[in-house]
Amino acid sequence: MDPRAPFLRLIDLALPPRCPGCGAIVEADHRFCAICWDSLQFLGPPWCAGCNLPFDYDRGEGARCGECLAHSPPHDGVRAAVAYGDVARRLALKLKYGGRLAAAGTMARAMARLVPEGADMLVPVPLHRWRLWSRGFNQALLIARGVARQSGLPVEVDLLRRVRATPKLQGLGRRARAKVVAGAFALTPDAPARLEGKTVLLVDDVHTSGATGDACARLLKRGGASRVVLLCWARVLADNALD
Repeated sequence: MDPRAPFLRLIDLALPPRCPGCGAIVEADHRFCAICWDSLQFLGPPWCAGCNLPFDYDRGEGARCGECLAHSPPHDGVRAAVAYGDVARRLALKLKYGGRLAAAGTMARAMARLVPEGADMLVPVPLHRWRLWSRGFNQALLIARGVARQSGLPVEVDLLRRVRATPKLQGLGRRARAKVVAGAFALTPDAPARLEGKTVLLVDDVHTSGATGDACARLLKRGGASRVVLLCWARVLADNALD
């Protein structure tokens, strides 16, 4: 018997595990209560072969959505654990603005099932140094480290840098978002040698219009990456779009 067991039971009584979504008492850490769990829309195949947009039914191998048929994305798919909704949004806000760092582990556990075979590294979407200074942490890096613990993949922290501060993108249209992030990222001088022929998982919390992910994916591929897959906690779909 673990000699710490009596003390751990006391801790559980004093500080019981709580649902990451609503705070209700649950059986174990990172577990959602039944209500929050039922409200989450977990994503996976069948999906678009280009961007991983979920399909209502299997359209066959290689099927693509209308957007990808019209404009092929610069990345190799967006693998999101859940669709953006009330619970997914609350968890993302708790991490990003509430400092609930344990939320990163909850997200990572759900995201780890979508790590593709053959992936070589995890690259978190970087924050500008001023945003990092004011927030105190990069939520994408915390999530990436959580996925690394689940998958065994290395986290490359210094490959990609945000060299220009950008305003918040919420409320902007797709073209405006793309214009804001243009030139905001750069690779480190040794990036080409480290990226050559590699499959990169670009990690972030929420995928909205895709402007940030597209900008980073283009840069990583110019640096030598063979594939760049976006891996995130939540994805905004057409029927739950942000304002």
